[in-house]
Amino acid sequence: MEGENLIKGKGKVDIIQMDGFDFAFNPSACDLCSGSCCCGESGNVWVSQQEMSRISEVLRMNCIDFMEKYLHRVGNWFSCKERVTGHGLECIFFQGIEKKCSIYAVRPAGCRTYPFWDHFKTCSEQVGKECPGIVVRIKNS
Repeated sequence: MEGENLIKGKGKVDIIQMDGFDFAFNPSACDLCSGSCCCGESGNVWVSQQEMSRISEVLRMNCIDFMEKYLHRVGNWFSCKERVTGHGLECIFFQGIEKKCSIYAVRPAGCRTYPFWDHFKTCSEQVGKECPGIVVRIKNS
């Protein structure tokens, strides 16, 4: 991602910082998380045509069948469907028991860029409550 700064330790990425954000992200926190970014309140996970093609290929489905089974239309856009659980909603691709994404390698851009969404540039307290990987606060220059 443009503006990305990586702080490395022992050969792996420990902390990710992005220009314009007053927080940093520790991706190793995902290993212990219950999927906070995939579950909870309803939201749209936008899927582009290119992403539809990649995901349907990985799932070994034709694109039309994939769209009918896993996506819903919102205006001129397509978003991942959600399932109702005892704890709210979760993305249709989230495997609740394993606490992981079934399409992780080809997940949509919105998932790949979380928690560095423009919305959180002004709502860092919100993402701090949602994501256990928000561990470092930095001051913008």
